[in-house]
Amino acid sequence: MSSIYLPLHYGKAPYWLLERMKKLAKPIILLIIQEFGEKEFFERMSNPIFFQSFSNVLGFDWNSSGTTTVLTGVLKSVLNTEEFEVKIAGGKGKSALNTPDQIRELSNDLGLRDSNVKRLIEASKMAAKVDNAVLQDGYDIYHHAILFSKKYWTVIQQGMNAKCRMARRYHWEVYRTIPQIEDVHSGIVAERREGEVINLVSNESREARKILLDLIKEGRFKRDYQKLISIKKFRGSLHVPRRIDWNSVERAYELQPEKFEDLLFIRGFGKGVIRALALISDLIYNVEYDKQDPAKYCFAVGGKDGVPFPVDKKTYDEVIEFMRDVIKQAEISDFERRKMIQKLG
Repeated sequence: MSSIYLPLHYGKAPYWLLERMKKLAKPIILLIIQEFGEKEFFERMSNPIFFQSFSNVLGFDWNSSGTTTVLTGVLKSVLNTEEFEVKIAGGKGKSALNTPDQIRELSNDLGLRDSNVKRLIEASKMAAKVDNAVLQDGYDIYHHAILFSKKYWTVIQQGMNAKCRMARRYHWEVYRTIPQIEDVHSGIVAERREGEVINLVSNESREARKILLDLIKEGRFKRDYQKLISIKKFRGSLHVPRRIDWNSVERAYELQPEKFEDLLFIRGFGKGVIRALALISDLIYNVEYDKQDPAKYCFAVGGKDGVPFPVDKKTYDEVIEFMRDVIKQAEISDFERRKMIQKLG
């Protein structure tokens, strides 16, 4: 685990490897849920280091963005059966777009009430909007998955920066309800930190989020947007979105949302509108948003000199120890057990 990267990967995992991964994943998942509880399983999946090490011991190469898509596919095959009361919806591309329908179908298997199904669909849509538009780090979400049960949910999704051919994975905390949008990530896996981002998810952006909401509710956005365009004339490097969905802005004004999160459920209220609002908050009202990249984990594990990310040795050691204990107890062959433990080394 000393050298882990996440470059883009366009190939497919071979059939034999997928079948092997499913065969090994099932007893491990079963043991975690039975011995440590459902919430522990959710927290482990929410942990970027555990997620990566789980993929590794199942036999998938560290050095690929395919870790996310392949392991999610394996989890869907294992969990979306009668044997488990934890389900996973979503996936890559079209499968991600079909997440609401998958949630409805799988929720029916769990016997969830309509109100709970609605909450899960809202959580899924909100998470996708947050990592695409509320956090603007140069990566576009192309893989989205929500893991849920009768009690808990968490989201694992991946974004792509096609220009630099890199990906990053976003892990959310474990929740029971729809959270306030503030520090919602348990970890973000990246190969590098970006120089400057728009991070409205941060607690340091709390005042900026309030300004954004006020601008919409008071109908000031269009006027201030023209001021922003004027500022750009003197700051050539400033990227001001030229295409704004004004219909979504009008819908937001008519709705008079009570909180920032309500804006995220308005159709068309996306990256361009939110970026313009953030810039207005910063440049016109002098209320700054957090510009630091929130990525916490780098799969270069800091590199030899610990730059750009320090090695979180304590977390890695804890994950390895937990995984080793689980593998020792899981109902798998001694040959597979030895092989998996060797991979942890």
